[in-house]
Parts: sequence; C-alpha cells; structure tokens
Amino acid sequence: MSTQKLTIVIPAYNEEAVLPSTIQRLLAIEDTVAAQNPATGRLDLLIVDDGSTDRTWAIVSAAHHQNSRVRGLRFSRNFGHQAALIAGMQAAVATADAIVTIDADLQDDPDKIPEMVERYADGADIVYGVRNNRDSDSWFKRTTAEGYYKVLRTLGVDLVPDHADFRLMSRRAVTTFLAYPERNIFIRGLIPKLGYPTAQVTYKRTPRLAGESKYPLRKMLAFAWDGITSLTIAPVRLILLLGTLSCLLAIGMVAYAVVMKLLGLTVHGWSSLMVSLWFVGGVQMISLGIIGEYIGKLMTEVKGRPRYTVQTVLD
Repeated sequence: MSTQKLTIVIPAYNEEAVLPSTIQRLLAIEDTVAAQNPATGRLDLLIVDDGSTDRTWAIVSAAHHQNSRVRGLRFSRNFGHQAALIAGMQAAVATADAIVTIDADLQDDPDKIPEMVERYADGADIVYGVRNNRDSDSWFKRTTAEGYYKVLRTLGVDLVPDHADFRLMSRRAVTTFLAYPERNIFIRGLIPKLGYPTAQVTYKRTPRLAGESKYPLRKMLAFAWDGITSLTIAPVRLILLLGTLSCLLAIGMVAYAVVMKLLGLTVHGWSSLMVSLWFVGGVQMISLGIIGEYIGKLMTEVKGRPRYTVQTVLD
C-alpha cells in the first residue's frame, strides 16, 4: 500500500453529546487500518470546531492532550459545514496522502473506512461512501431527496446519488479540489468534476446516537438551493424559455382578440385581464428573484472574502 499517512477530517458544530465516543471509535478504526496495512505511517484525526457554543472545543482540547493523534482547528464563529470541510482538507493535505471526511455524528458508517482505504490502494483517487437505502429517513425526507437528485440530473449536474460528504480522497484529488476558489460552494457537486478514478463503498446509514441534527428543514432547503445555483445556470435559462413562451402566448392572445373584434364577439369583463396580470406579475417577480440570487452570489465571489477564520490550532 502506498499510503504513508491517513487523516480523518471531522467537522463538528455543538457535538458535545457524541464527540467523545466518536473520537474513540475513529481512533480504533485507524488502528485497524494500520494493522491491515503495515506500510501505513502515522494516522490521525483532525476535528474542525465550526464555532460551537457548547463544550465541543473543550472535548477536542482534552483529547489532544491525552493523545497527540487528535488535532483540532477552531473557527472564530460559525462559518458552516462546507467551510469546515474545506478548512480540514486544507490543513490535512500538507502531510496526508489520503483524507477521509465524515460527520461527527457517525451516522455514516465509519467501519467502511478500511474498505475505502483498500479501494484507494487499488488506484481510486476518490472513494464515495454511498447509502444503499433510506429506510431510516421519513417519507418526506426520502421523497424530497429523490426528487432533488432527479432535478439536478435534469439540469445537467453530475452528482453521485445518495452520497453526502463521507468520502476518501487522495492528496492530488484534494489539491485539485482546493484550487476551486469559489465561496458559494457545494462540495458534493464539485468532486465528480475533478475527473480522477473513483470507486464506491455502500453502507446503511444509522440513526444519530445523541444530540440533534444540525440540518433542519430550513437549512436543508437553503443547502439544496445553493447546490442548484452554484453548479448550473439552468434556472436563468428557464427564465428565458418562460419569457419566450409568454411572448408567444401574448401574440396568440392578440390574434384571438382581433378575430373576436372582427366577429363582434368581444366580451367586456375583467376576469381574464386580472388573471393575466397576476400571472405575468408573478413570473416577473420569480424571474427577478432568481436573477438576483445569481447577482448576489457573483457579488460574494468578487469580494473575495476568506471562507473562514481559524481562531485556534491544536497540532
């Protein structure tokens, strides 16, 4: 095996309820990887505290002092899950030959990490962790997730279905990914664009052991919209198509009105007029909103502000 070092990156936000057990379990899994691959060098964990307000950082600090294999980054405030993943990869890529990213709640099966390492040793630069079922999800979440993937595929986005942010990446894959400078980023949509050899490891997602989900419905909807607008301009093209159809409909209505006038069948009324006004007005407002979303994202990119600020480093 060519791996000299494996780093597991764990973004954490208010995860005091699960973090102690998560650290112990991942250290044990790294020991298993080392036992199965004698050529493997030092393995470690890198926990990124995304501005937690509970004891998350205290737990990371205590674990670091007890075991030097546990490292940590602490954000100055909450910058979001995607920023925490990027910060972890940015810090790990300098020394690690392979990087695994996994959420702190371990709903994604960490016991699949040794299998990921095997696929990496076989030549895959990116190994996706892919859920093989959604039995643990509610009907609403399962249905909306399936619909979301279908919408993205329809819009031309290359996405691995049922894959979140549980994956292994080689150093060159991470280095290439980090060269993408955008701030409005949707990581799981960018990774397939890298073009390196890939493999998949399937697993069954388990319920959270403790604590609460950090992605309620509001955040999930915002995340889904960011995924669409950061990866494709199809919504803007849809506006163009909708405008074209509206113009064709207007031409048809003019022809219809002329014919009715010539036949003396003109009916005075306001219903059709009001429906038309509300429809066109609604289309215009939606169109302006979508265009405004892209302009806002463009403004954020032009500013070039840092994705995150690291307050403390435990190395």
